[in-house]
Amino acid sequence: MDKDSPRVWVLADDRAGNVAQCLGVAEALGRPFAVKAVRYGRLGGLPNPLRGASLLGVTAETGAALAPPWPDLVIAAGRRTAPVARWIKRQCGARLVQVMDPGPGGRDEFDLICVPNHDGAPPRGANVMAVTGAPHRVTAARLAAEAEVWRPRFAHLPRPWLALVVGGATRKRPFPPEMAAELGRRAAALAEGGSLLVTTSRRTGADSEEALLAVLPEPRFVHRWGAGGDNPYFGFLALADAVVVTGDSVSMACEACAAPAPLYLFAPPGWAADKHARLHAELYALGLARPLEEGTRLQAWTHPPLNAAGAIAAEIIRRWG
Repeated sequence: MDKDSPRVWVLADDRAGNVAQCLGVAEALGRPFAVKAVRYGRLGGLPNPLRGASLLGVTAETGAALAPPWPDLVIAAGRRTAPVARWIKRQCGARLVQVMDPGPGGRDEFDLICVPNHDGAPPRGANVMAVTGAPHRVTAARLAAEAEVWRPRFAHLPRPWLALVVGGATRKRPFPPEMAAELGRRAAALAEGGSLLVTTSRRTGADSEEALLAVLPEPRFVHRWGAGGDNPYFGFLALADAVVVTGDSVSMACEACAAPAPLYLFAPPGWAADKHARLHAELYALGLARPLEEGTRLQAWTHPPLNAAGAIAAEIIRRWG
């Protein structure tokens, strides 16, 4: 191998959330890595047992880019990348680290399978590692840098600063204006005497966004999705005295756990998907979050930062140095 070539590859397909998890692990390793784009063709939707350990289902451009010098380690996530990772291993013997269960067919070819507890019962084996939450890219260094950028922009607002990070509707669970207004009322009560730092998302929806903002008092700082300008999301996590996150997003909940500020999850009964509800229960049990309920008042508490990426990177180093 060329000594100057990255010994770690990250397989990056069309699932941005999966790619972010892989990048979090690669960055936590602290070693040079290369990102290899994986794009699917018309056969990319075939079940993995049919694709096997092959490049079946990926574009010719993807195959051409997967060439020597080969890596020592491949990091990927999700089921669709699994055949590609297995094919690479057969070319060069690289170790394979897969975030989330790669599915049936070839599990034993993966050297480490990192399965979030909220995904349900993991497959069994010495190559399986259970983790809390999803890996992400929010580190202490990134929060410190974002704090320097955003602190002057919030300096005129009275403390405590309450960050309100709003997701919204998912495929089977709507986020109606009435729910958004209830979120706003609870967050306003939690921030009483201080200021609200608010950001919405694509899934919030225009009507629900308006209903939310209608009940949020001043002083506040609002970043509307689609409004343009710098996104304050990481600045919020870095500087807030407390954080409220809607319970529709695994990544938002886990990223908020990277900051030491108290974290409250808004997830009315029956609204969160099963896997989200399992994550919430785990975060509550570990003291990493509390539910935002009617009448919740802000209290001074903290928690250790959570990032499964660091835990996975540490396990990689423990096993193989």
